[in-house]
Amino acid sequence: MDRQHSGNKGVYAALSEYRDSDYYPYHMPGHKRSGQAGEMAGYYGIDITEIDGFDNLHHAEGILLEAQQRANRLYGAEETFYLVGGSTCGVLASVMSVAGKGEELLIARNCHKSVYHAAIMQELQLHYYYPSLLWEYGIYDGVSADGIDRMLEQKPNCKAVVITSPTYEGIVSDIRAIAEAVHRKDKILIVDEAHGAHLGLCKGMPSNAIAGGADLVVHSLHKTLPAMTQTALLHVQGERVNRKRLRRYLTMLQTSSPSYVMMASMDSCIRYMEEHGAEAFARMQRQYDIFCKKTKACRYLKIGKMTEMSQNKNQNRQQTYLAEWDIGKLVIFMRTTSLNGQQLYDILREEYHLQMEMAAGNYVVAIMTVMDTEEGWQRLADALLQIDDRIEKETARQIAGEGSKSDQYSMEKPRAVMTPAQAFYSGMEDVRLEESVGRTAADFINLYPPGIPLLVPGEVMNEDILEQVEESIRNGLQVQGVTPEGRITVVC
Repeated sequence: MDRQHSGNKGVYAALSEYRDSDYYPYHMPGHKRSGQAGEMAGYYGIDITEIDGFDNLHHAEGILLEAQQRANRLYGAEETFYLVGGSTCGVLASVMSVAGKGEELLIARNCHKSVYHAAIMQELQLHYYYPSLLWEYGIYDGVSADGIDRMLEQKPNCKAVVITSPTYEGIVSDIRAIAEAVHRKDKILIVDEAHGAHLGLCKGMPSNAIAGGADLVVHSLHKTLPAMTQTALLHVQGERVNRKRLRRYLTMLQTSSPSYVMMASMDSCIRYMEEHGAEAFARMQRQYDIFCKKTKACRYLKIGKMTEMSQNKNQNRQQTYLAEWDIGKLVIFMRTTSLNGQQLYDILREEYHLQMEMAAGNYVVAIMTVMDTEEGWQRLADALLQIDDRIEKETARQIAGEGSKSDQYSMEKPRAVMTPAQAFYSGMEDVRLEESVGRTAADFINLYPPGIPLLVPGEVMNEDILEQVEESIRNGLQVQGVTPEGRITVVC
């Protein structure tokens, strides 16, 4: 076997060929591909380390370089890197490569906590763009290019801008307009597109951030495409990013022993999308249309079609900034019912054996991909229709705008008195949640999923945030940063 050229067949084919050869493994991993290596032995056949002919992810010249170039051709960036540490690794490397110690960064407030972690490691000073809320749904709107432009005027020392698109609920921002605004100021645009690895790969789907002109784009293959958990890609284009610095951070932040099983999964995913993507997306669109037609009969549950709001006004009569919406995110609202999001989530899981992606205060999210079956679409539609028939309308919640206080535009934003790094590395103590107003957070408080902080280290707890946290706990949502005893960590 000429293993130096095996990459033409793909990573999995090369691994399988090596597994079936007579090469004896006098090398890591310790399971030695033995069928006697415990109950997981059947999975070890293609699990190898960097041996002859199989390249090195941190200095790719052969099979892995070819695989990354194959991914790059699919997405159309100038350069694409494999990430075996998930999109989190890509976000960390992106932020740390563009903003040095103590520098300033402009981020959308609804960024994933990994952006904040990068800020702590680099001791960055953060400035926030606060997306408005889509009042009808109580979720974050898209990002305004004009809003970013105005903030960069006010904060000219920011090295880069970081936004999330699509959001956990599928809201896609106008990346092209945002990129133009950022580049006019000669800044770098990082787009956490972890939930949008499928965007731009087929006619009818929203375009991706690469086509929109972002400098750095992070994709989680495993979130919305057929790939193993923890697989992701980082794309870079243009001359604004110091690529040598980026590669150094990728080497530092990723393991020196990357999983070939995961890398084979990435390559397999890319090959599948090349060969079957158009057909698979067309099938998904057909099933989505059938699903929407069927669930239109629901009286109380609402399947969010965000694009219908793109020309509407929100409660404050401000234009929304939703550019497109990802149909792979089914957002099921119950704003005028006696149910909350967690209750609907539990009913679907316990009574119908349908495991949703997440629950929020007044909605649940189901992620649908090109791999969902007709049965999968049908079971969810049938369950929602049956649940809808059981719901008794709760008229007290029908009055527009009278949801929880956390839904309101008048919420007081948390005030920062320290940088996240200063608070994170300060002395700290635990206090009871109800006694925390006025205290400075030393750790994150966030709902998970999606991992967007309600309170960031260095910010002062106020009454509105406290009420939001307490309401989330009452509704059974997963609130990280609050102990089972109801205590949080603050600066002492």
